Amino acid sequence: MQSLWPFASFYFTYFTFQGMFSPFWGLYLQSLSFSAWQISVLMALSTLARIVAPGFWGWLADRSGRRRNIIVTTSILSAASFCLVGLHDGFWWIFVSLTVSHFFWAAALPLVEASTAYLTRDNPGRYSRVRVWGSIGFVCLAMSGGYLLDWLGIAATPWIVSALLAGVALAAFKVPEVVPQGKPKPAGPIWDTLKKPAVMALFACCFLQAFAHGPYYTFYSLGLKAFGYDKAAVGVLWALGVVFEVGVFMLMPRIMRRFGLEALMLASLLAAVLRFGLIAACLASPAVAAFAQALHALTYALHHASAIGLINRMFAEQHHGRAQGLYIVASFGVGGSGGGLIGGLVWPHGGVMLTFAMSAVAALIGVLVCLRWLRPAGKLRAASPV
Repeated sequence: MQSLWPFASFYFTYFTFQGMFSPFWGLYLQSLSFSAWQISVLMALSTLARIVAPGFWGWLADRSGRRRNIIVTTSILSAASFCLVGLHDGFWWIFVSLTVSHFFWAAALPLVEASTAYLTRDNPGRYSRVRVWGSIGFVCLAMSGGYLLDWLGIAATPWIVSALLAGVALAAFKVPEVVPQGKPKPAGPIWDTLKKPAVMALFACCFLQAFAHGPYYTFYSLGLKAFGYDKAAVGVLWALGVVFEVGVFMLMPRIMRRFGLEALMLASLLAAVLRFGLIAACLASPAVAAFAQALHALTYALHHASAIGLINRMFAEQHHGRAQGLYIVASFGVGGSGGGLIGGLVWPHGGVMLTFAMSAVAALIGVLVCLRWLRPAGKLRAASPV
């Protein structure tokens, strides 16, 4: 059996970058006196890149039958181009540098996801035990990032992020090539699968969940700052959500033996309605803020694991690279960037309450879509590959 440790290492380093970028990049941009709209545009670049990049890189990987070279090359180019960000603090300089870096950065994860899902296809829940190392990496930086910035200053943020991306590139060298064993079953065009109502509903649910999270990744730290939380508290709250996420990832084998993937998708959307409703109404309360962050275990970990499983089940083996890329496009790409950008328009007029109420409504629409077209059942289907 092929070792999964190289994949765990990649997840760990990849999400240490996220653990620094998600909580603190908005604060860095605010320190440059950018407006809410400029901050939302720059924050959305990482999600906008996921609209174009994963589909292209997934198509290239499926066509060539080789993922490793793409993973390594794009990880190196992402780290190298992000180094340019810290050389100037003008909006357009940062915009162009981030655009280039994120285009390469968005390539590797869906390809690693496709390989991990393939290697764990016969062992339900094992994917989550590998993916959990990404959550652990996120916690490490989210917890320490605030203290690190207090020591080095907020201006050091681009250089810290560049160093973390260099770590991703080093980990990419250890990721092996994964070649499917045996002759795959014949598969028709990927469009034949995409046009099925259940598949379209799945991507709609992923879009709406990511749309709901768009304002969270863009404005949550700014909202906490507005209510008087310091950088250390901001990092702790971000990390708290991911600590609970780790717990769910570790329990996924048991959860998936009991519940169907469609039911888990529904649960993740219901949790998002509650979570963002609480953030909209009660962010000033540390206890409520902590509880809302605990729900991240459901709105992210449960959602992501169920989405990966459903995609791997619904699509033919030959289409897994493109399917994972399309998942990134529909969710973190179109959904996340759309939610973040619209949040940038809403934020100056309604602040935390109106912005996160919009997130709760988006998740509620996802609940209705899931109930109507995915039709959750209580028990796990035997074919579940996660």
